[in-house]
Amino acid sequence: MPRVKRGVTARRRHKKVLLLTKGHRAGNHSLYKSANESMMHSLRYAYIHRRDRKGDMRKLWITRINAASRAYGITYSRLMKGLKASGIEVNRKMLADMAVNEPESFAKLVKLGQTS
Repeated sequence: MPRVKRGVTARRRHKKVLLLTKGHRAGNHSLYKSANESMMHSLRYAYIHRRDRKGDMRKLWITRINAASRAYGITYSRLMKGLKASGIEVNRKMLADMAVNEPESFAKLVKLGQTS
């Protein structure tokens, strides 16, 4: 079996890692060994936080809906219960958007939620 010289492949792999760690601190962006470890951590964090972002956004929507609904004298939980009881199916993302951008439409929904 012929001998394989690894110079080109190793250089390519090292360059790929060093490009991914651009902007990291200290030797984590210039020394291959620590850069590789830094890259693996950062990719793991990115993977985990992509999933966390969904929950963070939901919390933000709920906070916005609660703040807007309290201006009309009703809490978030009572509003959601009222909307569900009256058969209105609007997701939290749309409700939060309405609360910020279309307060008059949101006020009508709140009124419907209060009556039920």
